[in-house]
Amino acid sequence: MPILVNGELVEDSVIRAEVSAIRPKLFEAMEGEDPRTIESKVKEWGRANVIERVVLRQAAKAQANHNALVPEGETDEQAIERLLAKVTAHVARPRNKDITEFYRKNKEQWVAPEMVHAAHIIKNVDETHSDADALAAIEALLPRLREGAAFEALADEHSDCPGRGGDLGFFARGQMVPEFDNIVFALEPGQVSGAFRTPFGWHIAKLYGRKPAGIPRLEDIRDQIEETIFQQKRQKVIEQYLDLLIAKADVQTT
Repeated sequence: MPILVNGELVEDSVIRAEVSAIRPKLFEAMEGEDPRTIESKVKEWGRANVIERVVLRQAAKAQANHNALVPEGETDEQAIERLLAKVTAHVARPRNKDITEFYRKNKEQWVAPEMVHAAHIIKNVDETHSDADALAAIEALLPRLREGAAFEALADEHSDCPGRGGDLGFFARGQMVPEFDNIVFALEPGQVSGAFRTPFGWHIAKLYGRKPAGIPRLEDIRDQIEETIFQQKRQKVIEQYLDLLIAKADVQTT
């Protein structure tokens, strides 16, 4: 049913659209519970989400009308961002002791998998490049590598994915296709593979180094933890502000 939020009409179609958007996520999150209970929650939360957005937009508009220096062409989203920036302006960055304490209590959530740093040379196999031609092109590079040619120079000159010497940076298992992982994770630092096939074509890979699985040092993730704590504090302030707006709002079903 349509609702009035502080005198502004919100059509039922808007609420139905929000309900449809959150239904799959809520059913996944509440898997195993009574579908009727979940559907009731979906409708309740969908309506609440719409009301939150409306009162927040109204508050942003009120601030814009009060502020004579509103940027020309400012959208509702930009106005809301400006409002929330003002609401959360007092939120302080976390102190060092807060960061250290958060790391101590939550460091298990930062466990990193084994990662490798590798580069590759690839000759694609597709509609215009046959398997045989790609393999021949890759195999022609192997003697040059054994004779001391720089892997990175050959990658930039001959790879179908040139640039940065074929460097792929650090990655964990599962970020590449299994055929690539199986070869690269078996290499030793500095070692170059032979020719091998993946669904994309024929490759040669070089391993530069690896990072073992484990919990990273505090100094390695300090910036991430600081930002996590800061955003949590900021979100809490936004939620309190929203609760205040909704408590003051006049919401009626029409």
